[in-house]
Amino acid sequence: MARTMPLGRWHARLLCAVLLDASAVAASLILALRLRFQGVWPEAASAGLANSLPITVLLSVATFHLLGLYKHAWRYVSLKELMFLGEACVVAICLSSVVTLLFISEPPWLPRSVPVIQWFILVVLMGSLRALRRIQRELLQARMAMPAPNASWIGQLEAGDTRHDVLLVGDADWAATVLQVMNGGRSAAIRPVGILAHDEVDRHLTIRGVPVLGTVDELETVVAGLARAKRRPSYAIVNQGDPCLTGPRITKLATRAAQLGLELARTQDLARLQHSRDGKLDLEFMNLTDLLGRPELRLDDTIVRDAIKGRRVLVTGAGGTIGGELVRQIAGFEASEILLLDHAEYNLYAIDLELRETFPAVQATPLLCSVRQRDALIETFCRHRPDLVFHAAALKHVPLVEANVCAGVLTNVIGTRNVADAVIACGARAMIQVSTDKAVNPVGMMGATKRLGELYCQARDLATDTNCRFLTVRFGNVLGSSGSLIPLFLRQLSRLGPLTVTHPQIERFFMTVHEAVQLILHSSASTLHGGVDRGRIFVLDMGSPIKVVDIARRMICAAGLEPDLDVRIEFIGLRPGEKLFEELFDRHETRLPSSLPGIFEAAPHPVPLPSLNAIFDRLETLAQAGDDNAIWAIVRNVVDMHEEAAEADTNKPNITVTMPNRLGPRLQEAG
Repeated sequence: MARTMPLGRWHARLLCAVLLDASAVAASLILALRLRFQGVWPEAASAGLANSLPITVLLSVATFHLLGLYKHAWRYVSLKELMFLGEACVVAICLSSVVTLLFISEPPWLPRSVPVIQWFILVVLMGSLRALRRIQRELLQARMAMPAPNASWIGQLEAGDTRHDVLLVGDADWAATVLQVMNGGRSAAIRPVGILAHDEVDRHLTIRGVPVLGTVDELETVVAGLARAKRRPSYAIVNQGDPCLTGPRITKLATRAAQLGLELARTQDLARLQHSRDGKLDLEFMNLTDLLGRPELRLDDTIVRDAIKGRRVLVTGAGGTIGGELVRQIAGFEASEILLLDHAEYNLYAIDLELRETFPAVQATPLLCSVRQRDALIETFCRHRPDLVFHAAALKHVPLVEANVCAGVLTNVIGTRNVADAVIACGARAMIQVSTDKAVNPVGMMGATKRLGELYCQARDLATDTNCRFLTVRFGNVLGSSGSLIPLFLRQLSRLGPLTVTHPQIERFFMTVHEAVQLILHSSASTLHGGVDRGRIFVLDMGSPIKVVDIARRMICAAGLEPDLDVRIEFIGLRPGEKLFEELFDRHETRLPSSLPGIFEAAPHPVPLPSLNAIFDRLETLAQAGDDNAIWAIVRNVVDMHEEAAEADTNKPNITVTMPNRLGPRLQEAG
């Protein structure tokens, strides 16, 4: 049943408003005369004021009542109400001035400038009284705010949470309306920490107490700055009807948000927001992780902070997608120094600049060097002496490595050995090698080179001549990484397609950038804490593989379009070196339980370190000579040698069998 205000209370409130306005009218006339006469009142003015003041007050209050001024709910005062107040004051002052001049001024005593001055003063006084009513209401609501979240509009909040920081993304008018709706509610479950506008016009301004921190293009920088200030947003809110965030643009924003570990929520359109007075936002959550078909993995950061805090950390490939996210998260865990190593000048400059701007307390040292430069790499490691080394530098694009065999070997094979040997030379505690599921039963050169890198790190970890740990983390496809599937689909979507898929049945394991970096950091932290046997490989539980064509359809739908109607999907055939199905383990790897939830461990069959070194020396010579065919032959022999050794080891348990080992046609023909 709707609540009604008692009649006596309504009359009391009306009487209070009338008395306040009457006082404001009287005070405005007196102040206007004082300003006009500069404190020296003529005798006629004093007598005229005494006669006209009661009439002026009564006429003004009557005018306000007839115009409906007292029917407005001033606790919701806005610019529209203030403009109406100004108009009512014009009518009241004009009417009272005419009456004074015609009937009370004998002789005439009221200067013609006084009504103008009085209007300014009266608007300020009455407007201030009404603004105070709203301020009082909002302060009272802030004190009475409910401690529990309102599940009807913040469906993603967990039980027991009291507040989530959020970022608003959109134009200033929309942001002001959202903030007004939030202030009208009684939930303390949400706190806007900043606004991202579409342009530079409103930068450095504050809207209803919330600062405009930059533009949408600066999402990553702003989130990093908020994280440094301990106000990292849990999700971002965008306008459902924003013309600047339609189609592929909103999907691209969701991609960038997913890389930062942010969810994206859309509000109702502006017209519906303006009629919302109960503080409820109908949020519709959308996220790139929806493409995974499973919840995004979240791990406890305590163990990682203990392993990283106060240490000197080096990241190879620091300017890449994985390397860059590694750098950001490591900086957040308060490393004493981060050594940024990359061979690409611009990528190195960009990540160094971002780190200095968002984490000024963390010492950053850019190192322009290639993992192929063995002597320079070892000298660099020994000069800076990192405690931990994360090796993310690699050539990862299957068709490019297939077409540039020698480059793939020099970076993914010889480069990995150079980094591992530099780690031993400088006395680091651990090296973490970033690998790929394409290294399992490889059919092309990219997967084969990454497999050789895995074998070398495993052999180094099993060696007895060093206390340094070498571990490998094996990835699936990382959503949104540079040159990967999602950016390609986004570019094709911007032209309304077609979206190109190699085969209707092709499947891949997918993970977010955040999950990938969590896998790296938690695996390394777990190893440093002890309890992890040597020679292990860590693999994220990515659920079931997803058909690439399903990813394409989901992205088209996320952009608000219809698959096969608005945007076509075109099948172009498998590329050289590409598998139809990816695997996480080969049939000779024992899948073992891990102390970390959501992560598997595998114990592959090792290859002796002397044998690998001899093979790597030969591959390096052939790669520098540009002999692709000889490299193919050696790679095939290495894979065969590993297969035969694993088959001969009958004492090794074979718990998990995924798919039979199969070499690609190119590897088979090389023999």
